[in-house]
Amino acid sequence: MIALELTSVGRRFSGLLAVDAVSFAVEQGAIHAVIGPNGAGKTTLFNLISGIDTPTAGTIQLFGHDVTAQAAHRRTRAGLARTFQNIRAFGSMTVLENVLVGLHGRLSAGPRAILGRLPSFRAEERRAVDEAMAALRLVGLADKAGTAAAALAYGDQRRLEIARAVAAKPRLVLLDEPAAGMNPAETESLAGLVHAIRDQGATVLLVEHDMGFVMDHADRVSVLNFGRLIFEGTPREVHGSPEVIEAYLGAKVAARLRRGPAHV
Repeated sequence: MIALELTSVGRRFSGLLAVDAVSFAVEQGAIHAVIGPNGAGKTTLFNLISGIDTPTAGTIQLFGHDVTAQAAHRRTRAGLARTFQNIRAFGSMTVLENVLVGLHGRLSAGPRAILGRLPSFRAEERRAVDEAMAALRLVGLADKAGTAAAALAYGDQRRLEIARAVAAKPRLVLLDEPAAGMNPAETESLAGLVHAIRDQGATVLLVEHDMGFVMDHADRVSVLNFGRLIFEGTPREVHGSPEVIEAYLGAKVAARLRRGPAHV
């Protein structure tokens, strides 16, 4: 089954074509990476998928349903969650409270039940705390549930972002550069977390600059350059692609590599 399908998706900002007719599909249960040099359109593409921005061309299907014109909150309710390249934790709130924020879209209690703290609201509140704590256990932060988010180390703040995204048990998780700024030990821990998210039944689509991470852990890779999809395949196929090498290193360096070590 296909979790996400993009068909000729484009986004134009005045004279700039940031995403140009991008088409690819993400299989359910996969870890699928989107890579490309800076300015390739990766984060813009994530914004289109998550509903923060709207395509100027093409269609986006989420689990077989057209969501191209749907608002972000409707996509969240349909099973999509994401993190951001820049950490967006609420520093003065506790770790647990930050994760509870990610569950607000699943709460159904009305104002009367909330203000009156009716039994229905209290039961829903307990369920939300249980789900938030389960997400914190998944990312290894359960023992810091009462800590202010601002007091966390950088790597822990990254994991908090992921906990908030997965607390609502989404079917598709978008991770925008999750390993950015992490040291090797933190990156290795992150890899285990990404696989744990997939093992719990979610599909993972990630943007990542750490090529070692992508090559070791992605099932499939889509490569963007100047807003266009220039290659798609397995990590091994991407690693050996002349188009990908040229996009990252430039045409002259790629040509020298093709001619052999004596010419580099």
